[in-house]
Amino acid sequence: MSQSFRRFQVVKKVVESTVITSFYLQPEDNEALWPAQAGQYLTLRIPIPTAEKDVLRTYSLSADITHPDSYRITVKREAAPLTSMDIPNGVGSCWLHDVVEVGSLLEVAAPRGHFILDESSQRPVLLLSGGVGQTPLLCMLHSLAKTSRETWYIHACENGSVHAMQSEVNDLVDQSGNKLHSIVVYREPLAKDHDKQGFDSMGYIDKTLLQSRLPLDDYDVYLCGPTAFMVAMYKLLVDLGISKSRIAYEFFGKAVSLDALAFGAEQTLKVSSVAASKAPSALSNLRFITNPDAWAISPNTQIANVEPHLSTAKQSVFFSRTGLTVEWSDTDTSLLQLAEQQGITPDFSCRSGICSSCKSSLLEGEVEYFEQPLETLASNEVLLCCSRPLGRVVIDL
Repeated sequence: MSQSFRRFQVVKKVVESTVITSFYLQPEDNEALWPAQAGQYLTLRIPIPTAEKDVLRTYSLSADITHPDSYRITVKREAAPLTSMDIPNGVGSCWLHDVVEVGSLLEVAAPRGHFILDESSQRPVLLLSGGVGQTPLLCMLHSLAKTSRETWYIHACENGSVHAMQSEVNDLVDQSGNKLHSIVVYREPLAKDHDKQGFDSMGYIDKTLLQSRLPLDDYDVYLCGPTAFMVAMYKLLVDLGISKSRIAYEFFGKAVSLDALAFGAEQTLKVSSVAASKAPSALSNLRFITNPDAWAISPNTQIANVEPHLSTAKQSVFFSRTGLTVEWSDTDTSLLQLAEQQGITPDFSCRSGICSSCKSSLLEGEVEYFEQPLETLASNEVLLCCSRPLGRVVIDL
């Protein structure tokens, strides 16, 4: 087992809805938990008997990060799409739901991700989620409950049968002294949902709903959910006058900018500020336990998180297969992004040193990592997604 991983025991398994289950994890070695920030995720190693190697899956922390004894991840069981018979059931989610029980041991890597609550801000907060995208936002809600910040937690899903952990949200709201607020939107509520009156609005989150419920204010927005939901919400928020720089996001889909999906890539290039400046450098094409698709990011999100290198004048990258030599700039965030800017299309998945999909041969020179790879690399290997050159480098691309 890699030193990056520790063994954790499942000490509790809680069914939250017809499709969502929570797993409480305690370290087998009885040592302290790794420190975590609200919004981060854990990486689990999933054993696949029929595969050559285990696979890695990532799951957002969903509970109070100050809990001293355990982490909680909350997982949606993902079946194969009916329209794609060649795609298997969710490898990680089905394994967790169907095989893992209380007492099972899991290999877990430390919390990662930059989709985190900005605790230095005093602005009011809007947490806006769709489906199981609620998991990192519920973690943030626990942290916000300990502050004086006005917070609106708005969650949309199909109906009460798939809705998870609302009683936990209600408890936080009830104990907040009118500081936290919750709004539940069901697209197609069931008869029993109407009987219980367990939701606040029916249909979709739209401008009328937000304008009627939210006080006019300068919100910090955290947004998480399926791609279609994310695009619709992003357009809506911008239309309501919320600055793009105030919208941090993590969503399911291809690893592209949400601004590009919402308004088109050509317009995105003209935007001076990076939308979702706190979005994670992570999780693009991996199939996660929480969803069949990947959690995507803005290609430029590393800019705010990486200190400029001091010796850019002597930094250059030679791509040996294409014959291109490119000077490195402080505006470049990774060797992967630099390659993409030149029309080179290396394989990638996570964009944060987790999956090793972008591993390439380093033929000459040295690199430094602004996010440490999860697995140890040979001296002649490089992960493009989380590295930058030290001087001149030659890469086998």
